[in-house]
Amino acid sequence: VEIYSLHVDCKVTSRFAHTVITSRIVNRANESREATFEVELPKTAFITNFSMSIDGKVYPGIIKEKAAAQKEYDTAVSQGQSAGLVKITDRKLEQFHVSVSIAAASKVIFELTYEELLKRQLGKYELLIKVRPKQLVKHFQIDVHIFEPQGIHFLETDSTFMTNELTEALTKVQNETKAHILFNPTIDQQKINSELDETLLNGDFVVHYDVKREATAGDIQIVNGYFVHYFAPQEMPVFPKNVIFVIDRSGSMTGRKIQQTRDALLKILQDLRPEDHFSFITFSNKVVEWKSSLLPATEENVASAAAFVQTLTARGGTDINGALLAAVSTLEKDERLPERSISMIILLTDGQPTSGEKNVKAIQENIQKAINGKYALFCLGFGFDVSYKFLEKMALSNGGIARRIYENADAALQLQGFYQEVATPILMQIEMQYPENAIEGLTKNNFKLFFEGSEIIVSGKISNELDLLPVEIKAQSHMSDLTLKEEANVKEKEQVFHNQRYIFGDFIERLWAYLTIQQLLEKVISAQEEDQKALEAQALDLSLRYSFVTPLTSMVVTKPSDQQQEELANKPTESG
Repeated sequence: VEIYSLHVDCKVTSRFAHTVITSRIVNRANESREATFEVELPKTAFITNFSMSIDGKVYPGIIKEKAAAQKEYDTAVSQGQSAGLVKITDRKLEQFHVSVSIAAASKVIFELTYEELLKRQLGKYELLIKVRPKQLVKHFQIDVHIFEPQGIHFLETDSTFMTNELTEALTKVQNETKAHILFNPTIDQQKINSELDETLLNGDFVVHYDVKREATAGDIQIVNGYFVHYFAPQEMPVFPKNVIFVIDRSGSMTGRKIQQTRDALLKILQDLRPEDHFSFITFSNKVVEWKSSLLPATEENVASAAAFVQTLTARGGTDINGALLAAVSTLEKDERLPERSISMIILLTDGQPTSGEKNVKAIQENIQKAINGKYALFCLGFGFDVSYKFLEKMALSNGGIARRIYENADAALQLQGFYQEVATPILMQIEMQYPENAIEGLTKNNFKLFFEGSEIIVSGKISNELDLLPVEIKAQSHMSDLTLKEEANVKEKEQVFHNQRYIFGDFIERLWAYLTIQQLLEKVISAQEEDQKALEAQALDLSLRYSFVTPLTSMVVTKPSDQQQEELANKPTESG
């Protein structure tokens, strides 16, 4: 079975990426064979379309409500046949896998489409394309078009498998607002060496870029009555932060995990700013405070903390509740913390609560009551024995986020990378205001914290015939309270995209739907049970209307009549 063509076509318009992967396969054997389509896509993306075309006959994937699809599927198939077409493969990717039996000399074309909104992290966007054809491919190409009306500030490509020969197959062309990246190695360039028919193409192909930013109140773009507003202020003074690291040293952290935690904390200590205050709480079944209050990050205190971190060893149970309450109380009773500063608690744990309060609902309630909106709680779950759902709910209910740390060689880097994302808060209490009577379906428009290198995105539908869209941003910076104002001329903004030939027309509307669904699903996690149903119904409605495979929908993949009739593609989530 030969893959004779594999194309990855990607169009990024104003951070919204639309990727189509097309694989063409022929069965060169003289009997029927299994043809497989296996691709990895970013977890943050939603699949929007899939089809198989066998000798010209098309078998489309159909997106339905998950529960209904599952019911149909169970009826159609004897129980016990596994039907997970999509599974999480690592911390950034999930894999879509489908195979079909094709007759001798038959051809099949697989086509998968997915979309995602690129998220700015540490000052850049990342477009990640996983390349693993597992064989030499006659016509192989990755074709990326980027259009950023704000202007491209920088753009670089990176790959884990490049050689000098392969570099010759890579071309980059860019001007002020557009970039085109083409990678189309010949069969000879793909080979590990001339004798072996083995491919070098195995790994990540990554595009990193950032856009130019002029306007202080961000940038507004409008297409077909939908707007998106990007806000990422630069060069602002950084808030001093008061951070307590709450570190699990229970028995299960023994060995590599505690070693990686020590390595990461030593690096993080070096990254503290002199005006920051910090402390450590470590816990097993006992909760131990390193100091009774937070210390300023002087050279001397950082050195003493580093010596303490070196001594961390792991044994005992897991009292998450006691440790977090101790952290809150340390922040509460500390009167010497700077006036305008931001307090945060960073929890790292690898297990379930086994000591003290063990009921996760009770812990969530205790912590939310204690924090009471005053501090941000970030929860890092190390490995797969944690209850990620519990950590995620706790973080989202207390103004933070949760992240799973994968137990790989680079776990220390993952921990450090997370810290860098939250290390430089430059704004708090950000409110993005728009004329109330003129906007429908506004996405989240107030944010607790803004970290340097990230980006705030708000989108909505302009309901009546507005000529000017006024926006006002209110926020607190370290030095003062800010008010920023801007007016967008709707007709002019619409014009920007009219003459672009490769823009998919309703992309801001799709971006709005994508963002709304992501935010509704996030709300569900921390919502009261009685509100969850309504939020899910809203997200389901949008998932079906815009045909996204989300955790609430399934794609039913149909096959020729002589084979297992249908399979389901579901969206996996980090909390399983």
